Amino acid sequence: MGRDVPALTFTREDRRRYRIKMQECLEAFAQMLREARFDAERPQVGLEIELNLVDDRAEPAMRNSDVLEAIADPAWSTELGRFNLEINIPPRRLTAGGPDAWESEIRAALNHAEERARSIGTHLIMTGILPTLRQEDVGEGALSENPRYRLLNDQIFAARGEDLHIEVTGIDRLRTYADTITPEAACTSTQFHLQVSPEQFADYWNAAQSIAGVQVALAANSPFLFGKELWHETRVPLFEQATDTRPQEIKVQGVRPRVWFGERWITSVFDLFEENLRYFPALLPLCDEQDPAETLLRGDIPELAELTLHNGTIYRWNRPVYAVAHDKPHVRVENRVLPAGPTVADTLANGAFYYGLTRALVEEDRPVWSRMSFSAAEDNLRTAARYGIDARLYWPGMGEVPAAELVLRRLLPLAHRGLERSGMDEAWREPLLGIIEQRCVTGRNGAVWQKEMFHHIDASAHCGRHEALRRMTQQYIDFMHLNAPVHTWPVD
Repeated sequence: MGRDVPALTFTREDRRRYRIKMQECLEAFAQMLREARFDAERPQVGLEIELNLVDDRAEPAMRNSDVLEAIADPAWSTELGRFNLEINIPPRRLTAGGPDAWESEIRAALNHAEERARSIGTHLIMTGILPTLRQEDVGEGALSENPRYRLLNDQIFAARGEDLHIEVTGIDRLRTYADTITPEAACTSTQFHLQVSPEQFADYWNAAQSIAGVQVALAANSPFLFGKELWHETRVPLFEQATDTRPQEIKVQGVRPRVWFGERWITSVFDLFEENLRYFPALLPLCDEQDPAETLLRGDIPELAELTLHNGTIYRWNRPVYAVAHDKPHVRVENRVLPAGPTVADTLANGAFYYGLTRALVEEDRPVWSRMSFSAAEDNLRTAARYGIDARLYWPGMGEVPAAELVLRRLLPLAHRGLERSGMDEAWREPLLGIIEQRCVTGRNGAVWQKEMFHHIDASAHCGRHEALRRMTQQYIDFMHLNAPVHTWPVD
């Protein structure tokens, strides 16, 4: 969905043509899989980080166009809300230059952007949901200026036919309605990309699905929304509800949501793209002029524009990606379950855990997904989003255990093994996975620190809920810039 689209309306003929073009793309994709046309020689990893913009008082700043102009770097782009930006970190080999080089590259890019943002009175913050965000901040006027967001908004409401209903119950209860998709902009995430061969894609996707709950438990960082204390990773239920094209009557019929965990383990990357075409009507039926069959016949590589645009409007927690780079097509897993932040150090630790663990699970003689129901993996995600690092999660051979115990006893050694198999020596992987270990030992991730700090300020300052959230957010930003892992952050 990162591509620009014009502002327009769609006809029935547009939708009919788009469905035909998607089928043609799918057939071309199947042919490419049969003929082994994909680049699998140089597997790479990638990273995208979504951020929020705030003013000097840590309140949301609706200035992404101004900040983007000030940064003047093509790696940066707008996101759905005017208080959002996204940075796309260039892809690399997992072990290229070591984690210190990757961390330095990311911090340099973020520090440059912060410097430019500060010059116009704004600041960047990496977090899953901005704690100071109020409901009045996510009205229609908060949509970014790019026409694609307005078009997407209109198409979702045309499909739904009524206002969005948002309801989340945690410590507090939030129940509200929205006449725009802008509440989705409250959800800012970290997205890890992993390029794999088509033959290995299913195993890596299944592995990513099986650990989604564990990832969220370890890295939850979204406990507040509109002044309410809700789930540890409130971003999960909010994202599901803020993009839901289904009115209640359609939900009870079992129609699938566009924010989707999935419903089964897969055997091929083709399964997911086929599901996209089979289950989901097009939101943006924009046809490209390229004929994928003719392109293949010439010996060229098709862009499969309709297939990829449609895929970008289906928000799987682990999304398949088809792309062409340097005239070679490839597929990758886009892991979308994690919130942004709190620090670059935490982000790279989360990435090391994910990349190492998925590789180790893929290489097991008896894969975990052959011993675990798909519904158990989805239940783990839901439980982890609600309870964070305190969640009890299911794992084959262990039953239901505390998330921290599961990681320390079973999964952390596997992550070490996977990184070692990927060529990362102990001196590189130990500091990264040591952060994960200490999160488990201390029981403190971003969500826990936010909750503890908020209650500390609220109890000691008697300043009102929003002011306590604002002061907490200012402290968060200060610690974020120090880049010390969140488990070391004090609460005082």
